[in-house]
Amino acid sequence: MTHTITVLVENKPGVLARVSNLFARRGFNLESLAVSTTDDPTVSRMTLVCQGDDSVLEQISKQLNKLIDVIRVIDYQGIPIVQRELALIKVAAEAQKRAEIMQIVDIFRAKIIDLSDKTFTIETTGSVEKVDALEELLRNYGILELVRTGRIAMMRGDKVP
Repeated sequence: MTHTITVLVENKPGVLARVSNLFARRGFNLESLAVSTTDDPTVSRMTLVCQGDDSVLEQISKQLNKLIDVIRVIDYQGIPIVQRELALIKVAAEAQKRAEIMQIVDIFRAKIIDLSDKTFTIETTGSVEKVDALEELLRNYGILELVRTGRIAMMRGDKVP
């Protein structure tokens, strides 16, 4: 089962390493990890995505809560959330294929943010499924470079952690 977890932590050096080591010690691979400061510069927000059994993830949540720098742990299991991911995709753009690529980019509401004689660099944001689908279509043209941020998430509506 896929779990999306937010961990609010004190914005201090070494906190990210301690949190990720906790997952590594348990043998969990983090599929996605996004970290940034919040509206409060003393607090960072980590969004982690991993696969795992509910009971083991519950144990990890308890251990995370014991870490000194951890303020709060939120497992979004069963909670309505908004999730997004950002990707930059550099694709080969031969002259005769440019119109096709531009049409695909338009359909996905992505943007061409850089171009050269031989390439387009495309920016897209959206659900993981949307980013996956765009990536799959662009593979036919030759992806030269790809970077994805990993998921970020927050609760829907007026709920806050």
